[in-house]
Amino acid sequence: MKCDICNNEAVTYIRYNGTHLCSEHFMKFVEKRVKKEIRRQVNLHSGDIVGVAVSGGKDSMVTLHLLHSILGERRDIDIQCITIDEGIEGYRRPSMEIVKEFCKDRGIRYNECSFSDKFKITMDEAAPLSGDSSPCTYCGVFRRNSMNDVARRIGASYLATGLNLDDTAQSIMMNFTRGDIERLARLGPHKKVQPGLIPRIQPLRMIPEKESLLYAIVAGIPFHNGICPYSDEALRNQYRNVIDELETRSPGTRHSIISSYDQLMPMLSSHVKPAELRKCECGEPTLSERCKACELRIALAKSKG
Repeated sequence: MKCDICNNEAVTYIRYNGTHLCSEHFMKFVEKRVKKEIRRQVNLHSGDIVGVAVSGGKDSMVTLHLLHSILGERRDIDIQCITIDEGIEGYRRPSMEIVKEFCKDRGIRYNECSFSDKFKITMDEAAPLSGDSSPCTYCGVFRRNSMNDVARRIGASYLATGLNLDDTAQSIMMNFTRGDIERLARLGPHKKVQPGLIPRIQPLRMIPEKESLLYAIVAGIPFHNGICPYSDEALRNQYRNVIDELETRSPGTRHSIISSYDQLMPMLSSHVKPAELRKCECGEPTLSERCKACELRIALAKSKG
């Protein structure tokens, strides 16, 4: 197949808009939408620090690459990498080495935080103690806590994540089917700034997972393609399968889910008022006396004996 724009060899067919694109025009297609999302989600000022949560996987590496490429021209904006070591043997360390080398080559400041140092337990130690809960529940809470803590310590104005179109559609559907309107209203990108919480942005919000992967390959961005040994237990997998099937039958379904959510967001925001946050003994904002991470950490410590 030939590219619909330049007649060069196409590398992909975009089903939801019916176009064939070569590598050059595919990259421009992705970059244009990412730039649009950045403009829509943030209003950067001189001196701002943007923390980028990077695991080493394709999505986070593409996010770091694009933010550094797009915002790197502004010398008054500082892009810093934040990597969390969950303590998963044979999985996390190889990806961290990729991230470190990438940051070193491009002069990006690298910040690292480990579950072992922060929570005194690794995911490999926590997983057997997770009981009826999925290990992903513990990992997700600990990761969010760690990312926010590091972002706050480096003085970040925003925390960028690698969540893509598929991830976002799944999160919307998960919270909708559970009837969790409060959490649905709190999904990123964040417009309201809560004390102690660094607002999240999602540059890849409108980029499908397959396009993120193809962009990484075409642009020559290194990434770790390993699979977390605990990922099979994630509830999100069920929603991924449902949305993938809907997208196959009706291309554009993921975009429609997010478009509907964005139209509902003003009503959700007016219905769900910002919570009154307290400060946990660990320093993180919380609704209760302790934050969720500390509650889980204490529960795991008791189980561990």
